[in-house]
Parts: sequence; C-alpha cells; structure tokens
Amino acid sequence: MEAFKVSAVSNYSDEDLMEYFQNDKEPAFNELVKRYKDRLHNFLFRYTHNHQDCEDLVQETFLRVHKSKASYERIAKFSTWMYTIALNLAKSMYKKKQKMQKVSIHKDSNDSEDFEMHIEDPNVLPDQELHEKLCLQRLEKALMSLPEDFREVVMLRDLQEMSYEEISEITGIPMGTVKSRINRGRAQVCHMIESYVDLGTSF
Repeated sequence: MEAFKVSAVSNYSDEDLMEYFQNDKEPAFNELVKRYKDRLHNFLFRYTHNHQDCEDLVQETFLRVHKSKASYERIAKFSTWMYTIALNLAKSMYKKKQKMQKVSIHKDSNDSEDFEMHIEDPNVLPDQELHEKLCLQRLEKALMSLPEDFREVVMLRDLQEMSYEEISEITGIPMGTVKSRINRGRAQVCHMIESYVDLGTSF
C-alpha cells in the first residue's frame, strides 16, 4: 500500500483504513469511528431501545474492533465484519437481561429524553416536516412490533442498506431465509402502518 496520509484520511475506503490501522495508524481507526458511530448508534438503539445500553454497545463494538484488528481479513467488507460484532454483542446483552426493551407509547418518567406524542390524521397536517416525523413514529412502532428475527433483517436491509449477502453473513442465516424474513417483515410493517392510519391511532 502507499504511504498513509492523514490529510487524505477521508478519501480512503473502509478496508484501506482497516489495513492502515493494522499497521498501527491510529488516525485510520478514528476515521472509521467517525464514519460509523452514528449509523451504529441508530441500528443498536432500534435493537435495544435503551439509551444507556445503546451507548455501551457502541463503545464495546469499537473496543472489540480495536482489540481484534489482527483478526480482520480484507476479503470481508469492514462494515459486515463490524456489524457482526455489534449484533453478537447485542444478542449477548439480550441473553443476560433475558428480555429486550420494548417501545413505549407513553412517557417514561425515568428517561429525560422520552416524551409522549399523540398522532393526528396526517391528511390535516399543514406542516410537512411534522407530517414526516409522525410517519417515522409510525414506522418505528411498527418495526419494534415485529418478531425479533424479522426486525433484525429488515433493519439491516432497509435502515443500514446492506446486501442480502452481507445480512446472511452477519446473522448466519441462509440467504433464502433472509429474503423470506425481509419480505414477510416488510409486509407486516406495511399492514401495521395502514392499520394505524385507518384507525387514527395515537401513540
């Protein structure tokens, strides 16, 4: 590889950065954290719906990436390798707690960032930005209502925009099963969102 240039760090691919990091170029690791911190947080928050658990998992994921850099091989995409670590950590936490956090439609008095929201009929909302926020709330509730095996693959596909091959590798599930679960999960989400609109559900 060519000599590592800190000034060009944003131009390197994820895999290049990981290879440089394996050669003790710490700024390369910092760039990977910068690129994936928010995406990883969004993914893990939807998996745990707990702010503290999510923060802990994000930090632990990057810590594992740092400690296990020697085990990474360039034949795999860095994102696939990292999300496999993150998902395994989330599942381990789930087993320890024996149950996942659920999305609450009411204000959680123990969470200062939580709040109660009532959804109105989007057809009468003059504010497009508010309309979009309410649609996202419906999507969030529908996603969290899915069985875990469906929710997991739908989030990886539609929120993290991963390929079927990557999802199969991360989850250890055959590609045919991945596609089936994504299709069934999407169908359930669409049905639930339609039900919320038809019933004028507030949450």
